[in-house]
Amino acid sequence: MDAEEALVVLCTCPDEATGRQIATALLAAELAACVNCLPGIRSWYRWEGQLRDDAEVLLVIKTRQARYAAVEAMLRENHPYEVPEIIALPVVAGARNYLDWVRQATGA
Repeated sequence: MDAEEALVVLCTCPDEATGRQIATALLAAELAACVNCLPGIRSWYRWEGQLRDDAEVLLVIKTRQARYAAVEAMLRENHPYEVPEIIALPVVAGARNYLDWVRQATGA
């Protein structure tokens, strides 16, 4: 797989239980090759006219561009936030064997 086909999708969640549920669903559907759940992050943001400060976890989802629409749909269906953070970042370079594994693990 070429690096340009790979994506890293970021999604914050309110807690590890939610992150685990979403990660498991993505992996079971072969929409992600790997999901890292980074606990202990702090998010400051503006929501409904107020400044917010919340503890969250960050999901780092490794997938392919061809699977992005399904990843986004699953995140929206399973996420408790009204407006979840769903941001896809392109991979510009990576180890060939790792990228091949991402392709294989995501149903290619």
